[in-house]
Amino acid sequence: MEYVTLNNGVKMPILGYGVYQVDPAECERCVLDAIKTGYRSIDTAQAYYNEEGVGQAISKCGLPREELFVTTKVWISNAGYEKAKVSIEESLRKLKTDYIDLLLIHQPFNDYYGTYRAMEEAYREGKIRAIGVSNFYPDRLIDLCHFVEVAPAVNQVETHVFNQQAGARETMEKYKVQHESWGPFAEGRKDFFTNQTLNEIGAKYGKTAAQTALRYMIQKNIVVIPKSVHIERMAQNFDVFDFALDHFDMQRIAALDERESAFFSHYDPETVEFLTGLVK
Repeated sequence: MEYVTLNNGVKMPILGYGVYQVDPAECERCVLDAIKTGYRSIDTAQAYYNEEGVGQAISKCGLPREELFVTTKVWISNAGYEKAKVSIEESLRKLKTDYIDLLLIHQPFNDYYGTYRAMEEAYREGKIRAIGVSNFYPDRLIDLCHFVEVAPAVNQVETHVFNQQAGARETMEKYKVQHESWGPFAEGRKDFFTNQTLNEIGAKYGKTAAQTALRYMIQKNIVVIPKSVHIERMAQNFDVFDFALDHFDMQRIAALDERESAFFSHYDPETVEFLTGLVK
């Protein structure tokens, strides 16, 4: 496993297992399979409704807690200092752990400054090893960085070969915020798995399009958290550390960047109305 070092010195696996859209009834089994495969970083969220499954897997896997890196996220409905404090304790309970390795603000809406203050407090109390954000575009990330006491360690944003976030990445690097990808396969959109460039390059190394895309982001020092409910695919996604893309192949994949979301924009009023409307 390769690691990145966050701005507070905490080491984080560059490859993890994400449980977005994993059925809560299946989550425990999936996480146990992922840990068995070799994953040590697990990414969940309050809004995924499967923190309990992750917690069950953590308690049953047989590994010392310190060998695992667990991420969860505070949802919009739990925003604000008081609500966030309560939700952090609830996440700790559901995850069956005394501490969370990385806690993120899930969306840049509602009172996220109040949320961040609660996270800073929990960080100082040792309940969280690192804090950060998710889906923060450069403008909001810069604003936050200037007015908090504990700098965000991570920003998890949509990142895949068709939306590589070059501009946002420059801002993250400037403020020493680690770039983390959600949706590294674009959830199969844009014919991701049959993309000619990815498959041609993958064939050169004896790898799939998915493995090639993951390796590309790992070589760009982007943390990735692919998700699968099948142990065979989990193993395939994990098998990306025995090869390296050469400069020419990196350039070819860089050229796939369309510089726009495959899903939605947080600047789009309809998207914002939809996300904020979820808490009513």
